[in-house]
Amino acid sequence: MDNETQHGLARIRSNYSKFSDKEKLIADYILEHPEMIIHYTINQVADELEVAESTVFRFCKRIGFKGYQALKIALAAEIVTPIKDIHEEINDGDSMATVSEKVFHSNSKTLESTLQILDGQAIEQAVRTLLAARKIELYGCGGSAVVALDGYHKFIRSGLSVSTQIDSHMQLMSASQLENQDAAVIISHSGTTKDSLDVLRVLKEKDVKIIAVTNFAKSPLTKEADISLYTVSEETDFRSEAFSSRIAQLSIMDALYTNIMIAMQDKGKRSLERMREAMSLKRL
Repeated sequence: MDNETQHGLARIRSNYSKFSDKEKLIADYILEHPEMIIHYTINQVADELEVAESTVFRFCKRIGFKGYQALKIALAAEIVTPIKDIHEEINDGDSMATVSEKVFHSNSKTLESTLQILDGQAIEQAVRTLLAARKIELYGCGGSAVVALDGYHKFIRSGLSVSTQIDSHMQLMSASQLENQDAAVIISHSGTTKDSLDVLRVLKEKDVKIIAVTNFAKSPLTKEADISLYTVSEETDFRSEAFSSRIAQLSIMDALYTNIMIAMQDKGKRSLERMREAMSLKRL
């Protein structure tokens, strides 16, 4: 199978933020009805969306396919013959070893799927934004608060001015004190959590640069964020989609931290050395 027949949906997701309104219309339709695209002609898709056939054709070219037929082949490969590994259903009769293996497969596939749609340009923009910020604040609620705290645990090693708050009231208070030279990272799987959106509104009023770490989907968070970094995960009987995405969110934070430390060069190394020297007091 050549490269063009792989990852049609992933290509659409990774380029989504760069699409025009008409391209997003086509993208949304394909993402919501991929199984229909396999059986539809380009004319049927154009009629359904009330756009010209040439618009659909150009969309296919835009995401790296030779044409509509090539996109259909890619979607068929993804949908009709999916790789059965990660989201294997856990059965009541499974041994603990089998359940554990399926959990590991699930996490592995979540990372692979997220990597497929990872936008290198968005990562670069996020790193530049964080490096240029006077202050960085990390926000997350529920399970995402744990990811924000983990991010703080990493970023504090860089010497950058960074903080996080777990309590939703404290989050609003900290957001109110940020200014347009600051940056915020909002971690929210759904992008629709009320507490996170309350923080978002305060940040927008203060013209703070906002980086979202969220699942790929249209949401109030992705609509308002300056930069969006997406994760991909699926739900199973025993694991929610948000639970599965946590490992991808953590990896995105790892990627941001590592790129920041590399960009900071000697300054980053000195900060890390100071941290290690201080932490040595905790060891016997």
